[in-house]
Amino acid sequence: MYDEILFPTDGSDGAAVALDHALEQAEAHDAGIHVLFVANTTALGGGAVEGTTVESLRTTGEQVVADAVDRITDAGLVAESGVREGNPYREIIDYADEVAADMIVMGTHGRRGLDRYLLGSVTEKVVRSSDVPVLTIRVADEE
Repeated sequence: MYDEILFPTDGSDGAAVALDHALEQAEAHDAGIHVLFVANTTALGGGAVEGTTVESLRTTGEQVVADAVDRITDAGLVAESGVREGNPYREIIDYADEVAADMIVMGTHGRRGLDRYLLGSVTEKVVRSSDVPVLTIRVADEE
């Protein structure tokens, strides 16, 4: 039913929980997993520091993706990866189209109230915009 699963990650503990679910789905359906990190450049201000910040985000993303790929290949599954820059939800949707993903598996931080209104939710936007099923994994708030 699913041949290609997209796992967008930000490297958080919540994403690690979502990866467990992506692994379960991939094993059940003999699917490959595409790991994606998006450096959110929409939140950066202008100035000379911007290039350094983007480079730092890319470096972090490459490590986050490498760690996830290691977990996937250790489980005996096929993994591909990518690091992108831009608006996270748009990049996730575009990447899903490019790799012909059949499912997206991602965590949600469970923000409520003003935080959710001000920060928005990448997961929520992906759910509303995706042409393929999105499995969301609720992660408890860290308090």
